[in-house]
Amino acid sequence: MTQVLVIAKEPLPGRVKTRLCPPCTAEQAARLAAAALEDTLRTVAATRTPRRVLALQGMPGPWLPRGFTVIPQRGAGLDERLAAAFTDAGRPHAMPTVLVGMDTPQLTAPLLEAARAALASHDAVYGPAADGGFWLLGLRRPDPALVLGVPMSQPHTGAAQLRRLREAGLSLAVLPELRDVDTFADACDVAASAPGTRFAATLTTVREALD
Repeated sequence: MTQVLVIAKEPLPGRVKTRLCPPCTAEQAARLAAAALEDTLRTVAATRTPRRVLALQGMPGPWLPRGFTVIPQRGAGLDERLAAAFTDAGRPHAMPTVLVGMDTPQLTAPLLEAARAALASHDAVYGPAADGGFWLLGLRRPDPALVLGVPMSQPHTGAAQLRRLREAGLSLAVLPELRDVDTFADACDVAASAPGTRFAATLTTVREALD
């Protein structure tokens, strides 16, 4: 059995997607973040995973579907929060875990199912992001040491994480590259690639307000 773990922030104005401002206002950026998070969670809900976990910084909102176990984030840097999320999601019994964030609303259920299936024959599965980071990390045997100390939110984050996995001697499956939503240009590109998402619809209303 392989569970899916989402790590996310409550989409509050001024605390999420601040790099979208300008041209977005803080409220518009938060609406886009909420849409991206809802798309992600609904995609996870559509998979056949036996357990869905949300490691949340903040409080749940109406964007949270049924069927998720919510755990609080803990730790200072992102590497600590990822390590803690892997650990806490495994209680009381550790199991193979696929982790994603809230920055890829174009994520699909088949991609997640491919990641879950990869852990049946690989120690780790990795989804590279276009900005040099990663959008997915799956571990057959979650171990905090595999992420602690990896420099996060840097152009070389992905390379550093891959090096950590390989130095640990893990067999690795690699998924297709996706683009994170960090900037407004990213948002436009991602919405164009996934026009049927809530994120794309929300971006349309935001762009109309900006015109």
